[in-house]
Amino acid sequence: MTSSPPFDLWFSDAAFDGSYGFTLDALRQVPPIPPAEGFADRWRRWRDDARAVEAAPAVLSTSAVEGRQVSLIELSGADGVRLRAWFASAVDGRTARLGVVHGHGYGGRDEVDLRRVPADAAALFPVARGLPSLNAGIGAPQEREAHVLGGLDDPDASVIGLCARDLWLAADALEQLAGALPLYYVGESFGGGIGALAVPWDHRFFGATLVVPTFGQYDLRLAVESLGSGEFQRAWVQRHPEAREQLRILDASTAALFFDIPVRVEAALWDQSVPPQGQFAVANAVGDLELAALPAGHAEYPGLEAVTASAVAAGLAHLERAFVGRSAD
Repeated sequence: MTSSPPFDLWFSDAAFDGSYGFTLDALRQVPPIPPAEGFADRWRRWRDDARAVEAAPAVLSTSAVEGRQVSLIELSGADGVRLRAWFASAVDGRTARLGVVHGHGYGGRDEVDLRRVPADAAALFPVARGLPSLNAGIGAPQEREAHVLGGLDDPDASVIGLCARDLWLAADALEQLAGALPLYYVGESFGGGIGALAVPWDHRFFGATLVVPTFGQYDLRLAVESLGSGEFQRAWVQRHPEAREQLRILDASTAALFFDIPVRVEAALWDQSVPPQGQFAVANAVGDLELAALPAGHAEYPGLEAVTASAVAAGLAHLERAFVGRSAD
């Protein structure tokens, strides 16, 4: 991208500038938050604790969707709470070559989205604890402010942390339903943020795509207004300054420093819900990075459908390269 899109024309009614004054060059210089003492040890302990929890997936119902068998299932979360999700087989009953764990945004999920799942992949579509439609109010409050602030005074009880840790159980459930498979992660917004937190500690994953990931670079995220979950956190930290330190264990840009797999980050240049400086901090932390700079995130703009289609195709190509690279190692 050689010049900035015409944000002033696209978003002329916006209450504030979703670029926050950052150019692409400036965004590429945004640093991740360095890990606080004990950051990696805590996440590794949580990963060890999750291994002791039995995912115990149970199929509740099954229907056909786009040539796949899609089952509504129930599985355990990291603390044993029973959550619902969808499991999708590979197309036409073929044997799955790999598995995809597919996260979602803060609005929850009402159905599966198969665009980023190869035909020969099985997929697990978890729905985060507390969020609609499958898990509204289960294991966490549904209301977004209470959800994003829940448990901040106790890292082991943090709702965001538990949502990330639940992804390991989703991977367990996928393996139990489809067999032990190499895994790839896809997550957008909230799903991108919790994916960045969880995936570096689970060596079953050979690659990931994070789309407009949230929870990155709290020093900058908390300094600006937004329309997303970060605004609740910003207001809370203004009233409770000690909460800034409580959020350090949940910084996606810090966790992304521990990725040792190929990661594609699709980060937006303009985004009022997830400030771009936080998204790019996650990208800038990744060693083996494929970066796609999207014009905007969490917004409608001219050409959005074409941009999305191109991003989906490029994400599938990244998955394939990562899979082949894994096989070659």
